[in-house]
Amino acid sequence: MNDSKLFVFLICLLAQFFLSFSASDLVNSFESVPDLEKSMYMAIDGYPCVLLLNLSGEIGCSNPGRANIIAPVTRFKTENKLAEPSALLVSVDQFEDLFARHVNSLFVMFLDKIMHLSPSFGWGVLCFRLSIDADFSRHVVGVLVESGSQLQNGLKGFSPDKKFPQAEFAPYQSGKFEWNPTGSGLMWKAYNFPVFLLSNSSTLALQEIALRNEKRKKSSTVDVADFDLVMQTTKSGTRDSESCLREQTCLPLGGYSVWSALPPIIASSSKKAKPMILTVASMDAASLFRDASIGADSPISGLISLLAVVDALSRVDGLGDLDKQLVFAVFTGEAWGYLGSRRFLLELDQHSDAVSGLDLALIEMVLEIGSVGKGFTQDDNTFFAHSTKESATNGTLSALKDALGSLKTRSIKISRASKSNPGLPPSSLMSFLKKNPETSGVVLEDFDAAFTNKFYHSHLDDLSNINSSAIVAAASIVARSLYILASDKKEIKNSVLNTININASLVEELLGCLLSCEPGFTCELVNRYIAPSTSCPSHYVGVVLGEPSSQPYLGNVGDVSRFVWNFLADKTAIPSKNMSFTCPKGCSGNGEMCVKAETDGKGVCVISTTRYVPAYSTRLKYESETWEVLPHNSSDAMGEADPVWTESNWDTIRLRVYTVQDTGFDLLVLLLGITVTVMSYIIIVISKAFITKALKRD
Repeated sequence: MNDSKLFVFLICLLAQFFLSFSASDLVNSFESVPDLEKSMYMAIDGYPCVLLLNLSGEIGCSNPGRANIIAPVTRFKTENKLAEPSALLVSVDQFEDLFARHVNSLFVMFLDKIMHLSPSFGWGVLCFRLSIDADFSRHVVGVLVESGSQLQNGLKGFSPDKKFPQAEFAPYQSGKFEWNPTGSGLMWKAYNFPVFLLSNSSTLALQEIALRNEKRKKSSTVDVADFDLVMQTTKSGTRDSESCLREQTCLPLGGYSVWSALPPIIASSSKKAKPMILTVASMDAASLFRDASIGADSPISGLISLLAVVDALSRVDGLGDLDKQLVFAVFTGEAWGYLGSRRFLLELDQHSDAVSGLDLALIEMVLEIGSVGKGFTQDDNTFFAHSTKESATNGTLSALKDALGSLKTRSIKISRASKSNPGLPPSSLMSFLKKNPETSGVVLEDFDAAFTNKFYHSHLDDLSNINSSAIVAAASIVARSLYILASDKKEIKNSVLNTININASLVEELLGCLLSCEPGFTCELVNRYIAPSTSCPSHYVGVVLGEPSSQPYLGNVGDVSRFVWNFLADKTAIPSKNMSFTCPKGCSGNGEMCVKAETDGKGVCVISTTRYVPAYSTRLKYESETWEVLPHNSSDAMGEADPVWTESNWDTIRLRVYTVQDTGFDLLVLLLGITVTVMSYIIIVISKAFITKALKRD
């Protein structure tokens, strides 16, 4: 009996030891539920294609219903025949190809040959494939797009915008003219499944997972992607802008444009108002992927050029003595129906506080700096001047050429755009021309009859797609041209023009701050002016938060707009007598404002005419904390074509990957578990009976 008791005691002791060891090990491994979750799920970094709405419907991507989409990760191949719902992993050169399905074997052979000749044919083919092959499209429930360095070198072009972007707003009949020959129009379509652009690190991880799944065809486990891209408008059934704004399941696209005068316009001045020369650029880009809207050439090269021009002219003495007033404006929302420029013109009509100091009747000419980052990709390094009317813009073109001549370089040229072009290329100047067909204006571009930017409005229009020397050259020409134009035909000595020089180091710094994550918004220049909300810049327009105002709550203003406002206010400013006062409270004098207040909470008090202008559809009205769609007004020349873009709300956007067991294997495990449980019970009963008998004998 003693031996039996000792045996039972040893078994209990060993069981307690192993249980305590296992529990201790588990506690050390998983200290919390998030730790356990991290061990089970791999979070995937990426940029989603989100759902946008207009008055007639939807574009973009989302989960088709209210639930997450979960599907095995599968590498897309041309000959793929999917047997189950799949999340397809595609490279950029396959991106266009994926959405095409071949009707028959002859078409398959034909398409394969095309793909070998032109890899960039891809995404359009995929779209076509999904649209005509019901069996294939039924099994595509998500798309993961790879990213990587040097992708542009292997592509002939990739632009998801149309061949004539925003042709409906053109002040002329566009016909079939193609400013953007590589355009596919894919970003203007609706996709009933989630699409993510992967980060570089996530691309490598997903490539390994897809390869692992391919090798596991007979395995009991598979790695799946879990898409959480459920849109609020999908949940509520509000499928257009008017209904979703009414139900408050979306917000209008928009933000804040910025304008500034150099030198400042003093409201109480008794001097007669001068004619104005307005120089404009855009700050927003578009892409199929919301937060991967970089827009290096189109339009950020123009923005950087404008900022460099302001910096150069701010160091020139005697600007106040010139015959004309220089005004600079940076618009946002231009990629979505020219929201910024159209709203700017409406505010001018209404004489609102946002444009106090400006008069539309005094704007003598408009000079727009468009895409200039690829001006040195041509053999002759030529910039092209696209003008409204030849007779009205001869003076501007003459000033541009005189400015170029003062640079004393033979490597750069300025040419008038081809007369065979139907009119202006897509630009903010179109809004001014629609408002007043007699507007005198010029758009400076790096192309003549077709975009040199083969990645227009795509995530591939990044820092590697432009040349900083071209931006410096364009800025040099514009800065000197503006001085010549503001002098109103007076003879200007080259010695004066030679004092107007672009800071090439500033251009390089702006490129790093506005077009790269390293340093991105953490750069010293940006942090000198604002406290950014993120480090990686994105030039997507965003949505209008709260009530639009000329003095908005800064938490509702995007990083780029706040940086541009502070930069322009600082560069165009004259010192204030109240510089020693704490601002903004101490900045109460005429024309005084506080700059750099975000960085240390104190800021500097200066005299400057720099203002925010709300940028959103002219067919929207904000009242009682809700948005209302207004009927078309005949005085709004572009209002009839305005789609009124909105973006759906969402709770969260998430993409993760984890491993799951095959259903048949799970059933087998369940049956085995039940069998083991039953057998264990039988063994326990038998063992109990055996031990009881043994103890009785003892």
